Amino acid sequence: MGMLVAALLPSSVAQAVEFNQVFPERSRIAFISKQMGVPVDGAFRRFQAQLAFDPAKPEAGKVNLTLDLASVDAGYKEANDEVVGKNWFNVKVFPSATFTSSGVRALGNNRFEARGTLTIKGKAREVAAPFSVRTDKGTATFDGGFTLKRLEYGIGDGSWGDPSVVADEVQIKFSIVAGTAPATAKRKP
Repeated sequence: MGMLVAALLPSSVAQAVEFNQVFPERSRIAFISKQMGVPVDGAFRRFQAQLAFDPAKPEAGKVNLTLDLASVDAGYKEANDEVVGKNWFNVKVFPSATFTSSGVRALGNNRFEARGTLTIKGKAREVAAPFSVRTDKGTATFDGGFTLKRLEYGIGDGSWGDPSVVADEVQIKFSIVAGTAPATAKRKP
């Protein structure tokens, strides 16, 4: 959702570092929807991400994220069963959502914006995801989010398509932790 990639080291650090290894077990992709005006929190437990970001060249940052829609946790079993079904994510036909970045730009003060294509249920839309970054002991944490309109992706059919029952706007929030992968040794021919 996540998109989600960038880092800015303190200005006293002169050498470039590429954050290119995501730690899913320390990361979180969550959402907040509103049902009959009441906020409902949820999260996705499984995703895969490939990223590359050099803080000296934020515009070259890249991220590809694949979210396992069946890993949704909407708070309780009945809700989870409903959300993976045909009226919502329809995971039998569309098991994953993807985000592929098309660019990252610096906004200043450790703030960035990742732009790219978010695809859910076969429907692709351009999104912009602002985020901030914190670095600590060789890791970077990217915190951000954006709002999506679920009906543009066909999420919530039938009576669930009524935005007075479940709001059209869903807040997506992410906290992605990444580090630097060790350089691989090159073999001599």
